[in-house]
Amino acid sequence: MENLNLQIKIKDTFFIKDPESTELGKHIISKSIEMIDALGFEAFTFKKLGDAINSNESSVYRYFSNKHMLLVYLLNWYWSWMDYRIVLHTSNLNNAKDKIKKAVQLLVDEVKQDSDFSFIDEVLLNRIIITESSKVYHNKDVDKENEKGFYKSYKQVVQRVSDFILEFNTKYKYPHMLVSTIIEGAHHQRFFAEHLPSLTDVEEGQNNIIRFYSNLVLNSLK
Repeated sequence: MENLNLQIKIKDTFFIKDPESTELGKHIISKSIEMIDALGFEAFTFKKLGDAINSNESSVYRYFSNKHMLLVYLLNWYWSWMDYRIVLHTSNLNNAKDKIKKAVQLLVDEVKQDSDFSFIDEVLLNRIIITESSKVYHNKDVDKENEKGFYKSYKQVVQRVSDFILEFNTKYKYPHMLVSTIIEGAHHQRFFAEHLPSLTDVEEGQNNIIRFYSNLVLNSLK
């Protein structure tokens, strides 16, 4: 895809200063993705991030109040990007079944880097979403944060694909449950394939995760 200098818009609730507004901010995002992927979220600190970007810790705090808010930003960027991809690849499809199949493929397929967003490594960010994103909502403040829109971009993706499902079968009772199960289940399968292969049936080159979840959805909607 040609580089169009696109920008994913993230609510200013999640940051103090928009990281996309400066080169330092973009560098903070890029390096934080690399470090969270390499170290894990628990071991990642703003002190380590400051050292890695040859700056001081306080420069990071000018953009994010804490590392939880940074992870919230990354989660919202990822799901906003995924929503953009679903809209892009389904807008020319007239058949609801084709929309569902394309959306499921995008949600569960192995992520490739998107050249439209040069400061984000989507491959590493996808790994963070798989391994760390539950920390954003598995916390005691989840209800308060939900009221503030912390999970809006994720819910928007679920709603969009749920609408495709209801377009295909208006009587289906569980569209949101089905879509969220697909997303979280596919993340588990990607993780199992890499670390606990006896818990999955992934075979290299066979696209088994896509095939499994495509079959699961379409069979559920019969």
